[in-house]
Formats: sequence, structure tokens, C-alpha cells
Amino acid sequence: MSILIKNGIVVDVERAEAARADVLIDGDTIAGVGSGLTGDEVINATDRIVLPGFVDTHRHTWQSGLRAILPDADFPSYLRKILGELAPGFTPQDVYEGNLAGARECLDSGITTLLDWSQIQHTPEHTDAAVEGLSHAGIRAVYGYSHTDPVTIAREAARLKPGPLLTLQLAAFGPDFVGREAALRERAVAEELGLPVTVHVRGDDGLGVFGEGTTYIHATSMTDEGLRRVAGEGGMLSVSPFSEVRLGMGQPPLRRARSAGIAAALGGDTVTGGPGDMFSLMRAMYVLDAGLTTRDLIRVATIEGARVAGLEEVTGSIRPGKQADLVLLRTDTLGMASAHDPIGAVVMNADVSAVDTVLVAGRVVKKSGHVR
Repeated sequence: MSILIKNGIVVDVERAEAARADVLIDGDTIAGVGSGLTGDEVINATDRIVLPGFVDTHRHTWQSGLRAILPDADFPSYLRKILGELAPGFTPQDVYEGNLAGARECLDSGITTLLDWSQIQHTPEHTDAAVEGLSHAGIRAVYGYSHTDPVTIAREAARLKPGPLLTLQLAAFGPDFVGREAALRERAVAEELGLPVTVHVRGDDGLGVFGEGTTYIHATSMTDEGLRRVAGEGGMLSVSPFSEVRLGMGQPPLRRARSAGIAAALGGDTVTGGPGDMFSLMRAMYVLDAGLTTRDLIRVATIEGARVAGLEEVTGSIRPGKQADLVLLRTDTLGMASAHDPIGAVVMNADVSAVDTVLVAGRVVKKSGHVR
């Protein structure tokens, strides 16, 4: 069955342009973009902006049930309260509900792809519950499996099976948290399993452990030379502006990384002290760094995010052959801005209330403002 999204303001994030067009979906795939297309089911998008779904490249989704529990905390307080006191008491059911709620929150706000950096692997049952929560939500997910024991990582990562909407990465603790020797063991396991690595780092001391294609998270103390080194190794970057600034980690190096030739993206990180929607993240970066434009940020939130998640050929832009991960925004909530500059309107004026319809792999998961 085909779906025709008719006469929407379609945002081409690869060219950073927007124009009226139809989008034809055949099954789970974008089949065409243009005019005069026909389909079995028609979604009238005359008053809608049509975007590729947003990509969140770093989120501890299990913490969704702890929303706003630490709105004014610093980083040591976050580690002590969330990971030290609360995480040990989480049951598999708690993890399932956190991941389900967190993934549905993402879909509600137009995030169709999520990298779940999951450091709640108390038991295999906790891991299964986390994956089940993502699966039941219907989101496209990269599951970042994290554990301090290499034997457990190898066993569990080999047991987890990728699917149409699920891929795997190793969520490595890295030298900043477990020391260089343990981090090298993490790298060995990742190479053995053939898994990409996503790892927290602060500065240049975190470099030189993991190989090509590693995603570095935060990197707020990394020098320009360090960023050039990451670029030379084919590394990538995920920044989380709210947690980095509010927890006292430092300034997100998004523009510096992109200037060095690094694919860079955004992540919500944790909702314990910040928002979970991409509109807030884009606007935070826009305010924090005047060198970034609205067109930079729409790309960072979509196509560059897909690259960082290892899914650039799958999602992140409205191109025939890619998966139909799409978001329709109501223009009546954005005023005249949507007519003058649709991309600027999305970055500067939109919020979750504008998200009318969301599709993941051609399946409607939000319709008329309600997540199914």
C-alpha cells in the first residue's frame, strides 16, 4: 500500500532548501518526491511542513521516569544521585517503562531515530526490557550496550539481534571513566564483534584508544588539534547542550567540530535536568554559538545525526530509496514565518505542539497530534 503526502512544504536538508512537493511512500520506503504523484492513501499536507525525522544521537532513555528530578544539579550531583543512588534499584520493569515512555516522548516531538546509550545492564533481563521498550514504541533505535566487563559485553552483544528498526553499537565508558587499560579492552571487544563505538570523553586525553568511526560524546574540553585528530580518524561527535552547560561540563564544541570536518549531531542526554525535544536542543545551540545558522542546525538534527548514528543511507533526509521516517509540522502554529523561511521557522519557532504527524518506516506512529 502506498501513501501520498500531498502538496507539503518539503524540506530538503541535504541542500538546505524547501519547496512545495508531494512525497510518495511505497511500503516502508520513500518512492518519489515531486509533483503529480499518486498513491493509495492521501495525506493532505497543504498546511504542513514536511521534514525528515529528527535523529537524537545520545540519550539515557531509561531515565525518562526521572524527569526534572535534578533541574539545578552539577555533574557530581547527577552521578551521585542518578547513577549512584537510583540506578541500582531499577528493576527490568522500571527499565522497560522508562524506555517505552522515553521513546514515545521522542516520537511525540518528531524524533524518529534514537541512539539509546544504555548503562543500566544490571542483568540480561534489564537489557531485554530496554530493547523491548524501544521495540514496542515503534521508534528506529540504535541500542548502545554498555557494561564494564568485556566478557559480559561479548556475550550480551552477541545475543542481541539487530532488526529492521534496531541496530547495535558498543556504548564504551572510555578512559575518562574506567582508565586507559579497561578502555583498550572495550576496544578489543568492539573490534571482535564488529560494532561501532560511542564513548564519553572530556578532552584530548580520551583520544587514541578507539579506532576509525568512533562517536565521541560531549568532548567539551577537546582542543582544536584534538578535533582535527578526530576528523583524521573518521571520528564523529555528539553534543548535548543542556546537560553540558547546566551540569558544568563546558561549551558544546559543535561548530568547532564541524569546522574541523567532523560530522556532528545533537543528543538529549538525560531529561533529569533538561528537555527531551529536538526543537529545544537546536535553539539552545543557536543561542550558545552565534556562528551557527538555522540551516546548520536543521542538518545537524537530521542528516548529520543520521551519519553519526551510522544510518546516513537509511534515514535523515527525504530522498527516494531511504526509509520513510517523516515529520509533518502544522504551519498554523508557526505564523507567517513558515511562509517566509520554513527552515528558520522550524528551528526558531516550532515546538512539540506543531508536530501533527510522524511516520517511521512508512508507518504512522503519530496522527493529528496523538502518538498511537
